[in-house]
Amino acid sequence: MLAVVCPGQGSQSPGMLSPWLEVPGVAERLAAFSEAAGIDLATHGTTSDAETIKDTAIAQPLLVATAILAAENLLDGTAAADAIDVTAGHSVGELSAAAVAGVLTGESAVRLVTHRAKAMATAAAAAPSGMAAVLGGEPEAVLAAIEAAGLWPANVNGAGQVVAAGSPEGIEKLTANPPERARVRPLQVAGAFHTPFMEPARDEFAAVLDGWKSADPTVTLLSNADGRSYGQISGEGDGAGADVLQRLGAQVVAPVRWDLCQETLVTLGVTGLIELAPGGVLTGLARRAMRGVETVAVKTPEDLDAALELASRHHGTTPTETEETTA
Repeated sequence: MLAVVCPGQGSQSPGMLSPWLEVPGVAERLAAFSEAAGIDLATHGTTSDAETIKDTAIAQPLLVATAILAAENLLDGTAAADAIDVTAGHSVGELSAAAVAGVLTGESAVRLVTHRAKAMATAAAAAPSGMAAVLGGEPEAVLAAIEAAGLWPANVNGAGQVVAAGSPEGIEKLTANPPERARVRPLQVAGAFHTPFMEPARDEFAAVLDGWKSADPTVTLLSNADGRSYGQISGEGDGAGADVLQRLGAQVVAPVRWDLCQETLVTLGVTGLIELAPGGVLTGLARRAMRGVETVAVKTPEDLDAALELASRHHGTTPTETEETTA
């Protein structure tokens, strides 16, 4: 069984779109995405520096556009339902996954994420806040230390990684008093995403989502709120598009439970996992938390052949079939 996953904010790097623009048709697609976003994504993906693309209002549409471009080139005209068994995205990556699953068109996803990004950037500027990665430690002790510091667990990523978020004072307190056998690394981000600090952004984004056009997923799509598929959430096949939009709105202030997404992928019987561009972070987590699952991170077009080869061996298979094929 094949999973395709989409990275979240922080995965971007300067020049990450440069090799993609050498692929026929990509420049035209990127121009369409830039028009949808009202941002020059080609410039930001090729020549803008790290500080520029760290800006939430730029990073989020840039990441979603990049993942969708990678997906389109991976599929190369094949319907997603005929090539992918399940998809999911980390934080803002869930909008990319929604496009992979057919809930949103590529242009619609980029346009929608631009509204999300602007709302979150405005909320982040309203009050000082930040995030810090807690690496290692016992899960219960880590969550207790985060709470004791007056922070929230914004991302529970599994494999011994939790991201805490909240006030600068709380981040300092946690850094000075890390959980036993854990280290705390403050992150260079604009605000405390996926916490109550983002309430104004949720309200603003909810108004945008009201009436936004969506379709039902054609591929099993997981919610990073709890790792469930939208089919389970709605009880309607692979889930109604309206449920996806509702959860995308709530996600702005809710923790990202990537640990639960990974557990669901294992339970479903996923044997192969492709991370769309700019890949690397989620495949790293998968190697630690999803032992035995073969992974490919698509970073440049040169990775597409390896991804396609993996897909040919894992799509539609069961774990037993995969073992027999690769034995």
